[in-house]
Amino acid sequence: MNNKTITHLTIWAITLAVFWLLLSGFLQPLLLAFGVFSVALVVVLLQRMDSVDKHPEKPALGLPIWRYSVWLIGQVIWSSVNVAKLVWLPNKTLSPTVAKLPLSAIPEKNRVLYANSITLTPGTLSIDIDDHHVTVHALEKASIEELKAGDMAHKISAVLGGKAP
Repeated sequence: MNNKTITHLTIWAITLAVFWLLLSGFLQPLLLAFGVFSVALVVVLLQRMDSVDKHPEKPALGLPIWRYSVWLIGQVIWSSVNVAKLVWLPNKTLSPTVAKLPLSAIPEKNRVLYANSITLTPGTLSIDIDDHHVTVHALEKASIEELKAGDMAHKISAVLGGKAP
């Protein structure tokens, strides 16, 4: 194992440990031991995956990932309000739509984050993803049009690099 691999795994271990601690908030010895065990297990799996893959990904921990996270949380809140209006208001304008969005301009490493971000946003759901398209179900056609406009793809590309459509 070279220094680059050790540094890579150390960054992941620290990131995972901090994330686990922030989410759990438990400081009892037994629960801390479970946290250490789970982080160690993930790091071992990462090391094995990296030895097979030979292309380790560095975690995106800079300012862009935080900007994207804040933007995505804003989108989730806005979409939640929009879905609540669609469901509760008497003049329902529901127009469920399924569409295939092209992935040709989105680099391969960005596609899973893109599909998961679509699913996290209320009112939209990634149904399928293949090499060329992501199939999306939306409660209204406007949501599909927003995705076609490419704002989410541009934000993801700004975080992970690459070009957006």
